[in-house]
Amino acid sequence: MGGPTFRHLDELRPWNDREHSLECVAVVPETQDVMTFTFRPDREGHWFRYLPGQFVTLELPVGPENVLRTYTLSSSPSRPHTVSVTVKMQAGSIGTRWMFENLRPGMKLKAFGPLGDFTYVRHPGEAYLFISAGSGITPMMSMARDLHDRAPQSDICFLHCARTPKDIIFRQELETKAQSMAHFTLGLIVDQLPAGQSWSGLKGRIDLSKIAQFAPDFMKRTVFCCGPAPFMAGVKSLLTEAGFAMERYHEEAFQPASVAEPEAKPLAEGEVQSHVHFALSGKTGLCNPGSTLLQTARAAGVRIGAACESGLCGTCKVLKRSGTVEMSHNGGILDDEIAEGYVLACCSRPVGDVEIEA
Repeated sequence: MGGPTFRHLDELRPWNDREHSLECVAVVPETQDVMTFTFRPDREGHWFRYLPGQFVTLELPVGPENVLRTYTLSSSPSRPHTVSVTVKMQAGSIGTRWMFENLRPGMKLKAFGPLGDFTYVRHPGEAYLFISAGSGITPMMSMARDLHDRAPQSDICFLHCARTPKDIIFRQELETKAQSMAHFTLGLIVDQLPAGQSWSGLKGRIDLSKIAQFAPDFMKRTVFCCGPAPFMAGVKSLLTEAGFAMERYHEEAFQPASVAEPEAKPLAEGEVQSHVHFALSGKTGLCNPGSTLLQTARAAGVRIGAACESGLCGTCKVLKRSGTVEMSHNGGILDDEIAEGYVLACCSRPVGDVEIEA
């Protein structure tokens, strides 16, 4: 029985979310409520090209209709044959719960991306301070793993906060990096210490003194912060009050937007509706001035997948066959995709009649 065919990386093609799916190859528990899922391209002869810290959106077969959930990649592009997402089960989880209970090696999922600007590649610095809490550790881990492989002399202070010692994700790997990388400083802080768990490190909430204890020169570093919204707001406030140069502060703030449906109101004098033709569905919708392609599609009964609805995740990307739109996005589409005629339905507003492939 023959083994896998060996090919050099320059003999392989990059994975493309318009052509390929992901095949799950491994499921690894990290803590009691965190798992890492690893994927490969569903066809041989491909590899993954992305930036450390970027995210993907997975289409999960939950219920009668699939749901879209966005997860940061915890893997490193320096090891491009697989990608991994590390996800935490939250109260009320739907997509993540389905992954925990159903996703197993051999299963295939549709995915969109990778996308995102939360990466040291886009915001380089001479020295880094990574500050994370909970599952917000994932983009930091991607960047730390990549720097370990590409530039092991990088100056990194990695400060992570967890609820208890048992909730520290990637603890063993982080401690190994602190020993093997000459300029990697690790700081771990826990909020609680349940009976039976031992801990000799710092306890309590993050504050300026704890940051300074692990990174005395934090004022000179480039900071990346990721975690729950209140946690990031707290860190940002601490640094702002300390006089930190906030142009060197970057946070991962992926929050699904609440998008209002277009209001049914009379057109103002001089306003006209645009016709939006959905070529694959064979339907045509009327779009009021200021409404988006996504809102028009929903009103016409045309389903276009969307997760963030703020121009960030890229899942509502559709091909515009004709017409003009005004698009204001947040990095969810690449320049070459725009050149090919693609737009994001959630943040594209027709200027006149438009036809899209949906």
